[in-house]
Amino acid sequence: MGRDFGAAAVHTDPDQLFGIPLLASSVPAVPVADADPLADAILETLVHRIGKDRRAARPHDWLAATILTVRNDIIEKWMASTREAHTMGAKRVYYLSLEFLIGRLLRDALANLGQTGEIGRALASLGVDLAEIEEIEADAALGNGGLGRLAACFMESMASLDLPAYGYGIRYVNGMFRQRIDDGFQVELPENWLQHGNPWEFERRESAYFVGFGGEVVGSESGHIHWKVGEAVEAIAVDTPMVGWRGKRVNTLRLWTARAIDPLQLDRFNAGDFAGALAGQLRAETLTRVLYPNDSTAAGQELRLRQEYFFSSASIQDIVRRHVQYFGDIRTLPDKAAIQLNDTHPAVSVAELMRVLLDFHDLGFDEAWEITKKTFGYTNHTLLPEALESWPLPLFERLLPRHMQLVYAINARLLREARAAGSDDAAIKAISLIDEGGERRVRMANLAFAGSHSINGVAALHTQLMKQTVFADLHKLYPDRINNKTNGITPRRWLQQCNPGLTGLIRETIGDAFCDDTTKLDALAAHADDSAFQQKFAAVKRANKVALAQYLKGTMGVRLDPDAMFDVQIKRIHEYKRQLLNLIETVALYDQIRSHPERDWVPRVKLFAGKAASSYHNAKLIIKLANDVARRINADPAIGGLLKVAFVPNYNVSLAEKIIPAADLSEQISTAGMEASGTGNMKFAMNGALTIGTLDGANVEIRDHVGAENIVIFGMTADEVAAKRAGGYNPREAIEASPELAQALANIASGVFSPDDPDRYKGLMAGLYDGDWFMLAADFDSYAAAQREVDRRWSSRPEWNAATIRNVARVGWFSSDRTIGEYAREIWGIM
Repeated sequence: MGRDFGAAAVHTDPDQLFGIPLLASSVPAVPVADADPLADAILETLVHRIGKDRRAARPHDWLAATILTVRNDIIEKWMASTREAHTMGAKRVYYLSLEFLIGRLLRDALANLGQTGEIGRALASLGVDLAEIEEIEADAALGNGGLGRLAACFMESMASLDLPAYGYGIRYVNGMFRQRIDDGFQVELPENWLQHGNPWEFERRESAYFVGFGGEVVGSESGHIHWKVGEAVEAIAVDTPMVGWRGKRVNTLRLWTARAIDPLQLDRFNAGDFAGALAGQLRAETLTRVLYPNDSTAAGQELRLRQEYFFSSASIQDIVRRHVQYFGDIRTLPDKAAIQLNDTHPAVSVAELMRVLLDFHDLGFDEAWEITKKTFGYTNHTLLPEALESWPLPLFERLLPRHMQLVYAINARLLREARAAGSDDAAIKAISLIDEGGERRVRMANLAFAGSHSINGVAALHTQLMKQTVFADLHKLYPDRINNKTNGITPRRWLQQCNPGLTGLIRETIGDAFCDDTTKLDALAAHADDSAFQQKFAAVKRANKVALAQYLKGTMGVRLDPDAMFDVQIKRIHEYKRQLLNLIETVALYDQIRSHPERDWVPRVKLFAGKAASSYHNAKLIIKLANDVARRINADPAIGGLLKVAFVPNYNVSLAEKIIPAADLSEQISTAGMEASGTGNMKFAMNGALTIGTLDGANVEIRDHVGAENIVIFGMTADEVAAKRAGGYNPREAIEASPELAQALANIASGVFSPDDPDRYKGLMAGLYDGDWFMLAADFDSYAAAQREVDRRWSSRPEWNAATIRNVARVGWFSSDRTIGEYAREIWGIM
């Protein structure tokens, strides 16, 4: 991991800091004849904006000065983009997401502006290394996994395609958490990414809105409805520019921060109640403190709902205000605004827009509902029931009484339509916005579906399963709403920036056209069997592996062989993603290597990374198991270094940018039918890794594009998983039929890898015998056989290289530019 922003302020050598000279006598003078205006601009910023003399400047000072200098050009383009949208009366996209995992921005901005070289030269003339200061920029802690990274890729692609857009989210002070591994266990610490400020952002005090909670709804004699809130906070906009490719457009990421209406109750302060005087501000700040608070408690659930309504309400108010300001008539909102809900978290926006239209613009219910449906689109990212958010009805009604009224009114309309269309009682029950089974709950996914004109999945298989499972009855009622938009990744970040060696080789081989259109990568396929090109390609991969090995040696103390196969699974830790399957097979492989040393084993490095939700016991136990397995295997001389395991802590965007270019094998092994799409699978393939995976999510489409011979598929299909569950699957039979699996489970359960606590994994292993919902036992033998097929291909290096080159060549279709183009044409109506 890179150093924390500003962490280098204290250094053991006062004369030298990361190679930057600090003494006046050692500062290289810039010859007058060769003076660089850009270097002068950076120095000017250093002195007058940062307040530091060049000789006293530390790396974090140079970083801030560089960002602020580059930002000047970005601001000009930002203002020009905004003026153009206003002048043209353009329709805007508003992308509402609880996560935006944007990572570091300096390298991204420089690359998209085409200024990397000149900024690097300017800094070099000042004795500063651009790469070194890029490494100390903090990762923005605004997301956790694929949902947030997808939102970031989409923001970059919308700007690159010259589409006027705003992203809306929350400016988290601490993000989810910073992960530390203590004795193999995950420890959650605050992610203090803002402790030294953020030079990219701009507070917009004029864009502030009141957001209310609680209270009661009263009606006047004239029939006007008024929500008398019991509590209110102020949402204040903080904007970050999002730069598109070649600086074509700069769009806005608008994040909300919260402030109490009365930050200090002076009467209580003067009475000596100092804590009570600040309680309101503390309560407001809690809204933007942490991403995904632990919702296993009633207080955690309430905070999560407050957060979702807070950012949804502020965003809807801002969108409506902007529309009325520039276009006047609220009835034209769908013609000038397309609001896309990124998953279910912002679904309350549907009710919030209805509230604004009814209570503040005096529209009738029918007209307001039509406007709402035409304005919203909803992207579903999961079929997991726990992720299709629902809220206890008493909680929802207590916090949002006006919205509860509107949910009931929308539901009445929806159920009347369903009954008129011939829906039976079972279908009515499934369609309803209120879950009546057991504790009554408000179904947010159904609200998002009902209030949107378009509902899209994020891979072909996922979209089909949406129609057949969670939204089956809604789909029958509205058969034209569900459509597919397979996810994509921005090739600027995930090829050109993170893998300059491969980018340079591709440019040298097929020219520059792929930089603007990734489908042009297809020309690389003609070189897949060329031995000279294969050698160059392999040399780039090995250089990336050497760099990663050096980084992990420096940060973790682990020594890795860059000539071994780097087998990588980096993603959120969840049972459906089946890191446990990978670990069990690793244990089985370890046992086989020890038992059969005479075989020609392929050297492997198994790399894991990812965070487990703080309340997710089994996921956290899987992290501990990964570290226990690593400790045992890495210390065993009997296997001669043929197998190494490492769990890399605090997975984030910057870490992914180091690991992905170095990966040989990409583990995409989720239980079929449970991964909506995946985008890590696309990133690995674009960087020349072979995929081992199930036919789940976008793996299906990756196979179709790269060719079945250039991917390793194993396990049951989604239909087979569903049939096995329906048929009374008995995992014990599958385990007893697989000696390798049974031995591995026995070793783990008996404490072989946890001698300090022999019973640590007994319950985790027993769960596989008793239930195995995620089909680890059912898929194990197929997975183990697929891994041995991977070994065979690795041993035939020309075959391996040809397959990985074809992966790079044929995954250009998975660009987020293509995905956003489909959204723009088929959902938003702006291309």
